[in-house]
Amino acid sequence: MRQRADIDRRLAQLVQTIGTLSRLCHLTPAVGLGLTDACRMALKAAGHPLSGRQIRAHLEAMGFDVSKYSNPLASIQTVLKRLQEAGPVEFSSRVFKKPVYGPAEPGAKRSLAASAAHPRRKRSK
Repeated sequence: MRQRADIDRRLAQLVQTIGTLSRLCHLTPAVGLGLTDACRMALKAAGHPLSGRQIRAHLEAMGFDVSKYSNPLASIQTVLKRLQEAGPVEFSSRVFKKPVYGPAEPGAKRSLAASAAHPRRKRSK
């Protein structure tokens, strides 16, 4: 399981490197991912929690076209909240700073502080 996480992290870093090098060569980088997968990949590549703005910067560095969204930061925040509700992403609040999100440890349960700061919403049918 740990080896798979290391491979995923390295893959995300390589995608970001390819996007950056493509732009340096005056090529249009094309990332064939949706916003959810791109956010997940950016979090894995970073290896530490990121804010929504930092994730947007990582997406742009990867070559992901955020200009197709009228408000990319709001779209990213929505994706992060959904990922946090589903479990693969953990929410962390920082004192006097913006909240950050990071990949959840496999099998880890949500901390009480994270649950209180960012409770899961119940979905109505």
